[in-house]
This record gives sequence, structure tokens and C-alpha cells, in this order.
Amino acid sequence: MCDLCKPPPQESTKSCMDCSASYCNECFKIYHPWGTVKAQHEYVGPTTNFRPKILMCPEHETERINMYCELCRRPVCHLCKLGGNHSNHRVTTMSSAYKTLKEKLSKDIDYLIGKESQVKSQISELNLLMKETECNGERAKEEAITHFEKLFEILEERKSSVLKAIDASKKLRLDKFQSQVEEYQGLLENNGLVGYAQEVLKETDQSCFVQTAKQLHLRIQKATESLKSFRPAAQTSFEDYVVNTSKQTELLGELSFFSSGLDVPEINEEQSKVYNNALINWHHPEKDIADSYVLEYRKINRDDEMLSWNEIEVCGTSKVVSGLESNSDYAFRVRAYKGSICSPCSRELILHTPPAPVFSFLFDEKCGYNNEHLLLNLKRDRVESRAGFNLLLAAERIQVGYYTSLDYIIGDVGITKGKYFWAFRVEPYSYLVKVGVASSDKLQEWLRSPRDAISPRYEQDSGHDSGSEDAYFDSSQPFTLVTIGMKKFFIPKSPTSNEPENRVLPMPTSIGIFLDYDKGRVSFYDMDHMKCLYERQVDCSHTMYPAFALMGSGGIQLEEPITAKYLEYQEDM
Repeated sequence: MCDLCKPPPQESTKSCMDCSASYCNECFKIYHPWGTVKAQHEYVGPTTNFRPKILMCPEHETERINMYCELCRRPVCHLCKLGGNHSNHRVTTMSSAYKTLKEKLSKDIDYLIGKESQVKSQISELNLLMKETECNGERAKEEAITHFEKLFEILEERKSSVLKAIDASKKLRLDKFQSQVEEYQGLLENNGLVGYAQEVLKETDQSCFVQTAKQLHLRIQKATESLKSFRPAAQTSFEDYVVNTSKQTELLGELSFFSSGLDVPEINEEQSKVYNNALINWHHPEKDIADSYVLEYRKINRDDEMLSWNEIEVCGTSKVVSGLESNSDYAFRVRAYKGSICSPCSRELILHTPPAPVFSFLFDEKCGYNNEHLLLNLKRDRVESRAGFNLLLAAERIQVGYYTSLDYIIGDVGITKGKYFWAFRVEPYSYLVKVGVASSDKLQEWLRSPRDAISPRYEQDSGHDSGSEDAYFDSSQPFTLVTIGMKKFFIPKSPTSNEPENRVLPMPTSIGIFLDYDKGRVSFYDMDHMKCLYERQVDCSHTMYPAFALMGSGGIQLEEPITAKYLEYQEDM
């Protein structure tokens, strides 16, 4: 139909190869008037195939293609051959390529025509396979329904048994309560025991009264004692009849198709960890047997509420999981897939997230940084102490009772509100390292004037004294540092923990610090188990900074945030 007609369009009579459009007679005259450039356009009969007859080189737009590169299998122009990307490639003329390709194409078509009966046979085979698949699928559905109906029957039987037991216990308790109610109603005036006693009191015959009153008095005494020690005849609670279905619910949630030939993947606990995100690594006993994996995770509520599993499809054997809530337990498990068959789930791994969002910072290379004693890497996430050289140069000045100074380094970002958590590793060879937090004004006091090797012991609250932070205070101070060294973690002194054996712990592989600025509280954690080792109040009236100090040989490495790039880097390694 004509592309330019107003509706309804007329049937086209010509197609312009330059305009790539079709026209009826009237429209062609209008859009290709005599005496204009468009009148020179090439036109053919009505067609929808507007491929240009002359192909131009995509790399040299003004050049026509006239050769064929046999290596790249594409048409090229003479400039491509002279100095372009195909200068060292073998080329042939377009006519030769045309002839060769036409012969190949003709042979391929003849081959397919000759195999027509084979193609029809394979189509028939595929149709049979489709019918077989449909029948097998229906049969699998019926078997699955049968299995589930058996489970329903077992559940209904157990449900009936449990409800009968509850009804029997309820009836027994109600009967006991009813008997007790009737007994106590007899104690009311004009009813039962009290009414009978009132009638006995009206008896005037002394011998009859005495004979009757003796037994009546014993009954009244028993009723009086019952009033004084009132106790319900039965319990109202049915706590012993609460059905525990947590294990069964877990098992039912794991119902799946699996083949005994597909092994269960195993989560690598040593390489899996949680920081700002969770990094889960696993391996398969038989490498490359699975096409893909599904990583499942869910939050574990403290009230044992069963939350649904979140699923992530993974092609490799590791995954970074983000968006986890702080201070929460999460369960992770993995199952493998090969085609439509999946393995059973792996054993669950429980990880506890940090108590607050992760605080990102680097070591500050300007504020108080002593480049003669400390060595900072280019990324500014690792610092080492150069121990001994300057001390040896000043050895003749060392006297008895001499104390060397600490070299301080702080984070390049401060905290003014909220809750934050950060982690780091202290190298096992470190002699003495102090870690914690300090306020901006206290840091200015510490870093105002650097001390040299002949400095005396500093005042107790300066933070330079080796025992200053080990003493406990009634009120909070503007800094808190704990001592780490010789593969030990030293708990500061407190009224309840003064004995050395209670204050010295093995040094954790990774140490975390949690600062609650608003509540003025700092806590120190064992990152491996996310366990709080020590906490105390701290004065947060000023900006608080992560603070570190080293003396002698030592090194501190900030924990690297877990990201997708981190995962790719680990896989490359």
C-alpha cells in the first residue's frame, strides 16, 4: 500500500529505492516533481525490500566495499586492506567470494532438501516425546498428590488424637471445678452445711444436740480450713498441650525433588563471614556437577517465629548478601541444581550481624601521624610500627624507670551522633597496641606536642600512661582504650574483675568496636563470635574518633568492607 496516502491508502504502483518508500501514481508525482533532484531517484515495482544495491564500508563511509576478507569473513574496502584492520589479512575479490559462497549455500540447501524425510522423521519423534513427557508429568503429579494425601491423613489422625486429649482434660478439669463450686455453695447462708447447722442450733434437747453437733463441728472446721487455704481444684493452663511443630514444619519446608546422585553442597564456615554485608562461600564435593545453586537465608527471631526463606540464584560458589538487619541472627543454607533436579539443602550456617551499621573510615595521615615511627600503606587501611631504631639512637639517655611513648593514629572521619561499628585485625607479633575511641579535644591534648625518647611517665589521664585506662572511674571520661599485645586481650580493671586470670583473654582474630554516641557507651567485640568482651561509659560531648596507638613492633589492619568487587577479587585470587 502507498506509504504517503491519506486514509484509506491506495495500492502502490512504484517503490523509490532512494526514499525507501512505496507510492501510488498520484503521490509519486507529488513527491517526485519534474525538474527536481528527487525526479532522478531510482524506482522499481512495489516492494518492501529496500536494501541498497551498493554497500558502503562501515569504517570508511565514502568507500564502496569491493573485497572480501577470508579471515574475518566480511566485506571490506581497499582502504581496509591498504592500511586498516585487514592489512595483514588474506582477501579475495568480491566476484570470487560471491561464487564460492553461492556454491556453498546451494550445496547446503540441496543437502537439507535431500534430508527432508529425515527431518520429518525427527519431527515425528519429537511429537512422541512431547506426548510421553505430558503423560509422565501427569503421572508424577498423581504420585505427588498420593504422597501429600498420606501426609494429610497422618496429620488428620494426629489432629483428632490431640483434640480428643485436650477435650478429655478440659472435661476432667471442669468436673473438678463444678464439684468445688457445689462444695463452696454449701457454705452460703440457708444452703447446705450452713443451713443444716442453723437448724441444729434450734434443737432444745441437749443429748440430741450434743450427738449431732459433734460431727457437724468437724465438718464446719474442715470447711473453715478450706476457706483459709483456698486452692483451685484444677489448673486452667493448657501449656502441656501446646503442639510443638517446629521440627516438622522445618522438614516440610524442605520437601523437594532430589536425586541420590547429586551431592549436597557444603558451606565453608572459615571463608564465610558477616560485616557490612554477608559473604557466603560453599563448595560441592563433585566439582562442576551442578548447573547452578540457590542460596537461602532468613532472619531468626528470638521468639522462635518462623520467617520464610529468601532465595538467590547463584551460578558460582559464593555470594554477597546485602540488606541484613543489625544485631540479628541469620541462617544460611545452599542447595544445588542440575537441570530440573535439586539436591537436599546443606547444613545451616548461623551468623550474627554487627550491633550497628558499619562505620567506614581510613587512617588519618595528617592529624598526629608520626611517619618516623609509623608506616602507613597507600590504601591507608594498614599501619605498622617501626620499632627500635630511634630508640637505639637515643639509648644513652635511657635511665631506670624510663617509659617509652605511644605513637597515636586516628580515623579520618569522626562521629557526632548515632550508633556505629567497625572492625580490625591486630597482627599476632604486635608487642603493645591500644585501641578504642577518643574525643576531639582529648586528641588535641595528646597530639599538641610530640614527645621524644627522653619523655618521663605521663600524667594518669593523658592516655600515654601504660596503666591509665586500666584504672576504673566513677564518671565517664572522654576516651576509652583497651590494651592488646603478645596475643592477649587485656580487660581493664573494674570493681568486679581485678584478678589477672579474669582480665587476660586470648586475642581474637578480628576485633570490633561498637560506639553508641547518643547513650555514651563503647563496647569491644570478638568478631569471630560477635561476642561482647568489655563495655563501659564514655563522655561523648565532643566529636568521637576511632583511636589507635602502637609501641614496639606491631601492625593493625582495618577490616575490608564486603562488596561484590571484594567477591570478584577473592575469586581472581
